[in-house]
Amino acid sequence: MKLQNLSVRAFLRKIVAGTLLTAALLLLIFFLLTKDVRVVICGIILTAAFFIWGTVFLHYFQKKLSLFTDGLCQTLDHMMDSTDRPQVDYEAETLLSRISHRLQRLYNVMQKTRHTAEVEKEELQSLVSDISHQTKTPIANLKLINDTMLTRPLTEEKRREFLQATGTQLDKLDFLIQGMVKTSRLETGVITLEKQDAAIGDTLVSAINGVLAPMEQKEISLSVDCPSDLTISHDSRWTSEALFNILDNAVKYTSVGGSIQVRVRDWEMYLRIDVTDTGRGIPEHSQGTIFKRFYRDEAVHDIDGVGIGLYLAREIITMQGGYITVESKVGEGSTFSVFLPIK
Repeated sequence: MKLQNLSVRAFLRKIVAGTLLTAALLLLIFFLLTKDVRVVICGIILTAAFFIWGTVFLHYFQKKLSLFTDGLCQTLDHMMDSTDRPQVDYEAETLLSRISHRLQRLYNVMQKTRHTAEVEKEELQSLVSDISHQTKTPIANLKLINDTMLTRPLTEEKRREFLQATGTQLDKLDFLIQGMVKTSRLETGVITLEKQDAAIGDTLVSAINGVLAPMEQKEISLSVDCPSDLTISHDSRWTSEALFNILDNAVKYTSVGGSIQVRVRDWEMYLRIDVTDTGRGIPEHSQGTIFKRFYRDEAVHDIDGVGIGLYLAREIITMQGGYITVESKVGEGSTFSVFLPIK
């Protein structure tokens, strides 16, 4: 019979039988050598004492082993069922204590992994729902325009208007997809930010260049106050992306003829970049939610946008150890402040 197929009870029985047989053989040998019955009697008494204490020990050991097995099974059941943390309380046996301690650690790891998986699943479901919601309108508009152009006779002027409308919807979808790609790459670690010493002025110029055209169309004036020789450690490309998103929002929500002011200040621990506009402002109840992905206030649905720019900006700045704050009054404008750590 193989040892791994032998039960604990059967193993203990074999130990007892072997011990009794060995004791009997030893007593027989002592009697043959000494021819003294008293030696045999003393041997029998000693063997009986060892047998009694051995029986007590084996009974205790079997009971403890049974308790440990029950506790182990209970712990594993808790781990598989994801119920409350199991209360494992074993006494000072070194081996059993080490096993129970590692089971607790394994349980904690499994719970953490399960919680992480649930959070990621909820985030994925939310993301899919958000994408579906954001793409529903432009896709419906594109289908409507396409059906109209296929089924109705149109003048050249109308056909051009429809094609321009199609281009607008395609631009909106392209912006949404590009924003989602950038966000997903940052969140999943496909793209990592690499901080290097660089002039913040160059980063700011790169961001401003992206909003010059719409600023000219709306006749918005821009003033910039930034030391030309100010250098800090940051990821220039992605920081420029974050600043562009903030500036783009400022241009979108600032009326024709308004103004935008950019000011850079060197603090002791942080570099502060303020972007102040004379736009419509943000209600106080919305200032805590504007950085959420795809969030857009009901009051600004008349302006093109998908609500991902500020979310992406906050992610980029946060990943560099910084943060963004906002101060705003409805009808007076807003100030977005970007704080980047100097060291």
